[in-house]
Amino acid sequence: MRKNPTNPPKHLSTAARKWWKAIMAEYRIDDPVGRLLLQTALEAFDRMKIAAVVLDKEGPTFTDRYGQARPHPAATVETNNRSQMMVALKALNLDLEPQRDGPGRPPGV
Repeated sequence: MRKNPTNPPKHLSTAARKWWKAIMAEYRIDDPVGRLLLQTALEAFDRMKIAAVVLDKEGPTFTDRYGQARPHPAATVETNNRSQMMVALKALNLDLEPQRDGPGRPPGV
């Protein structure tokens, strides 16, 4: 168990740890379930990014033994982890809508 539960888990990537700190600074997540959901989201983020690196290197398809182009398995890993990340973030019930000064549509839309 971590000494300070508001610190990011050590196994997360540098990018995920930055997200952890930013989210913890913006939102008060002081319950164990909330921190577990945030950790789950960021672990999925890390796996998604690893799969994206593989896809960038090897391409989105591969050729099977019959010479047919097939989707790269890392594409499924990336998609599944993106979905898991979004589900965990949604379960945190964070207010993802940016704050506006007044009524109406945000600028630039």
